[in-house]
Amino acid sequence: MTTPRGCSGAARVARRGLAAPPGVRRGPPPGVRRVPPPGVRRVPPPGVRRVPPPGVRRVPPPGVRRRPPPGDFRRPPGDFRRPHPGDRRRRPAPGGGGNKGIITPYGVHEGVFKHTSIKGDALVTKNMVPGESVYNEKRISVQNEDGTKVEYRVWNPFRSKLGAAILAGIDIIGIKPGARVLYLGAASGTSVSHVSDIVGPTGVVYAVEFSPRSGRDLVNMAKKRTNVIPIIEDARHPARYRMLVSVVDVIFTDVAQPDQANCIDSTLPAEKVYELEVERMTAEQVKPKQRVTLEPFERDHACVVGGYRMPIKIQK
Repeated sequence: MTTPRGCSGAARVARRGLAAPPGVRRGPPPGVRRVPPPGVRRVPPPGVRRVPPPGVRRVPPPGVRRRPPPGDFRRPPGDFRRPHPGDRRRRPAPGGGGNKGIITPYGVHEGVFKHTSIKGDALVTKNMVPGESVYNEKRISVQNEDGTKVEYRVWNPFRSKLGAAILAGIDIIGIKPGARVLYLGAASGTSVSHVSDIVGPTGVVYAVEFSPRSGRDLVNMAKKRTNVIPIIEDARHPARYRMLVSVVDVIFTDVAQPDQANCIDSTLPAEKVYELEVERMTAEQVKPKQRVTLEPFERDHACVVGGYRMPIKIQK
């Protein structure tokens, strides 16, 4: 049967007898699923919510986070950083810490501890100002047997030469609770804050920094730590700030001298430069006791511990 030219498609279907009765929607044959063209999303009728078949879990597209419906406070598995606002369950302590792990003293260093957990070991100090971070370091809250909580701060050895020296195996630092420390080259206060934790409220840290930009961060840090006295002055000229510093027990120096390290002779190996610096310390009446390199935390750096005018031990 032919269709006259100009006849519409509906007329063609009607002439063939294939048109569906009024109010009846013709669908695909049984067992055949109609797939929409690429890029076209099929929208269900108004008021109808399409659900997956039983036993089939619908996975959202990559990068799309499924939110729970209103009134449902459940969170996706493993999502502990940003819980749902309505979730009233216990959340981790600020700074990503928790009470999981063991705190033990680290070697012979008083005031320095080691945190052991399933994620590994970390060098920590007891936070003198709980709830406050200095350089966005991680804080760990540990609950004691009596129910009280103690907060510790993770000591990053890649941002602190003193922390790197402790992990490198230095045994003598002289910094302990109640000590009076003169810290030359305090920078923005990263290492000074941990020294402040170690000496505690009975000790004091005189932090000397020459750069005004770093000194501003140092002063802001010292506002919350009463045992830190910031001094914005050139550490190579002690006569300019001697009236602010009393007798100290330890002097820690981290100042870049013009004639220091490879600046002496860049062609010399690092070990030879270390030997020359030790000889220079000996000439200044500083008796070296221990020396360690700061690898892998700092390249071409070493920490030398010595005593100035040490008393002579009399053998009995």
